[in-house]
Amino acid sequence: MKSVLAVALVVVAAASAVAVSLAQGSTDKSGGVFRLGTSSRIDSLNPFVGFNQDTYNTFMYVYPFLVQYDKKLQFVPDFARSWKVSKDGKTWTFKTAANAKWSDGQPLTAADAAWTLNTNIKYQSTGAANYAGLVAHMKRAQAPNATTLIVQYAAPVGNVLSQLEQVPILPQHVWSKYTGHKGNDLKSYANTDLVGGGTFVLTKYSKDQIALFERNDDFYGAKPQADGFGLRMFSNDDAMIAALKAGEIDAVETVPPTAIAAVRKAGFVVDSGPGVSMGDFIINSNPKKPKHRELLNLEVKEAFAHAIDRKKIAAVVWLGTATPADSYIPPATGAWYNRNLSPEKFDLALANRLLDQAGYPKGSDGIRVAGDHKMAYEVIDPTDVQSIPRTFQIMQADFAKIGVKLTLKPLDSSAAFEAIGAPDYKYLKFDLAMWSWTALIDPDFMLSVLTCAQFGGWSDTGYCNAGYDRMYSQQGLTIDAAKRRQIVWAMQAKIYRERPYIILNWQDAMSAHSKRWTGWVDSPQGPFNSLSKLSLTEVHQTG
Repeated sequence: MKSVLAVALVVVAAASAVAVSLAQGSTDKSGGVFRLGTSSRIDSLNPFVGFNQDTYNTFMYVYPFLVQYDKKLQFVPDFARSWKVSKDGKTWTFKTAANAKWSDGQPLTAADAAWTLNTNIKYQSTGAANYAGLVAHMKRAQAPNATTLIVQYAAPVGNVLSQLEQVPILPQHVWSKYTGHKGNDLKSYANTDLVGGGTFVLTKYSKDQIALFERNDDFYGAKPQADGFGLRMFSNDDAMIAALKAGEIDAVETVPPTAIAAVRKAGFVVDSGPGVSMGDFIINSNPKKPKHRELLNLEVKEAFAHAIDRKKIAAVVWLGTATPADSYIPPATGAWYNRNLSPEKFDLALANRLLDQAGYPKGSDGIRVAGDHKMAYEVIDPTDVQSIPRTFQIMQADFAKIGVKLTLKPLDSSAAFEAIGAPDYKYLKFDLAMWSWTALIDPDFMLSVLTCAQFGGWSDTGYCNAGYDRMYSQQGLTIDAAKRRQIVWAMQAKIYRERPYIILNWQDAMSAHSKRWTGWVDSPQGPFNSLSKLSLTEVHQTG
């Protein structure tokens, strides 16, 4: 491989060293190193553990996937060069790229894809819980030869390609060593010496600081035009935008609303469009939670929904680049969004009446009482979501007017996720949290997050409902798109009523890049995304 990143591959000991290493990216008009900034994180290099969006964006570029989306959000080949389905809809046959290699030189074949899928099936209730929804109804995968993958389902599934687009193919010769303890060891491997087979190879990773990638000249598909790219992780938006203006980075994956005008004035290209990211207010909905059980009361949840001024949040926090929301399936997904829903009206008088009716009177200090305790709660705050503190201030003031005291509990994202799941992902201790989601184009993933199978996986609400699970299974087995849409709409309506989430807003996708680079491919997830390898494959320096 070329050594264009050699200058940058210094040991990064401090933020200043990070800035220097990235600033030394190539300025040659052919090739060069594209330098990208983010205020998010790669929280883990382990696909069975990671949950931040930048983690999955990274996986898209370092691992093979069977299929990906194109610019029109249609499925196109990735490692699978073609595919066909049997007449009964139960067997999918993929022809995979020939003569492919892993970054350590070992052959990359259909056998790796079969092993990955079979591992996700076998350990979907333990170490591979993150992928449980993606292998729903899948029976087995086989690789009769190096370029043929056969995937068999128990019944026809209506969204096979959208499921497989989310599954990174892992090298069997690396990961097969970590399936002990009923698959739980899959989560124990740090994967810092990542062996990949995507468009880029990870050459340097310093947690919460920087990740450096070099073009994979052995990649089985279209080669990137840049020699490599760097992802620099900032502790806050202000530092990121300052680095952009100073020329230390070439682009930011998300422009904070307060910086849009300044970034444009500084001569950068700002791209915007309807996005699939959203902010949410999370209410622990595990019926087994031992304390503060009033939060399971649907009247309390409804009161909370009416005490949130979504319009003010959109105006003050997002400066008009977000829209008041009502569903975890955003309108940018198209027909999957249930248009019969609408955000609850901001009405403090109604919220107070609902809490009065529910039997929670205000005490002498103005805080309501539920049984033997005050309605005072900590709200877990993952600190890499920069919009939460200001959003919380607005909510905190309004909740005080309905007799509910909120206190913010800032934690880094890994600690926040652990606190939500405590103890041991039984979801028994936390009360409230705030976070964000970035949805996919097909609704299945966001629907799956609220299934019982996601305890210990993607669940951040403790919600588990047998009726919802049946609907989830049914939508996956419904081939007719219109009929499947009816089920998806019904699932959204159920969650709207039961409120494990109160969705606050849908956020526009806002990114910015230097005019010295072009080919940046936008999407509802933004240009650096988990939908395809296109953006950083096509980005290149201008003449």
